[in-house]
Amino acid sequence: MKILVFSASSRNGSLNKALSNIIYEKIKKLGLDVSFSEIKDYETALYDGDVEASQGVPLNAQNFKALLDEHEAFIIVSPEYNFSAPGNLKNLIDWASRTKQQPFRNKQIFLASASPSLVGGNRGLWSLRIPLSALGAHVYPDMFSLSLAHEAFTGDFKALKDEKLNNGLEKLLNSFLKYANKSL
Repeated sequence: MKILVFSASSRNGSLNKALSNIIYEKIKKLGLDVSFSEIKDYETALYDGDVEASQGVPLNAQNFKALLDEHEAFIIVSPEYNFSAPGNLKNLIDWASRTKQQPFRNKQIFLASASPSLVGGNRGLWSLRIPLSALGAHVYPDMFSLSLAHEAFTGDFKALKDEKLNNGLEKLLNSFLKYANKSL
């Protein structure tokens, strides 16, 4: 099984990018086939049906679709913007879904977020579940929402300070990976 960890934050120094790096390293330590990518590599103009009709699906959306096609499991670490998923992520999902053999069907997806808020970006993850599920993805029921994330990382942002949180994340990831592997 090939696994993709995808940082949906385009900001340098992002708490979500730090969390996605930690998740990537945890999976890598398990000896699994894991890749890392981030949304800034797939910037795409806003979806427009007229543009699609006249020019087709943009190259970055096609490249994102190809990336998804290479992986069976997909971990999205996404910020929350105004109680929802970021517009650039939703836009990329919209464009990629317009490709032939849309890439989300039957993908095993785990959602995670990090936020300075008390709910850790959880509301954004709930809004992200809707389009992914509608596109036929199998979104894992449990999610990881890191609240008070600005205080949760070690100084180098390469680990979580709290061992209980760290163990909880590892347990969730192991459970998701076992579920995803069985579902293939």
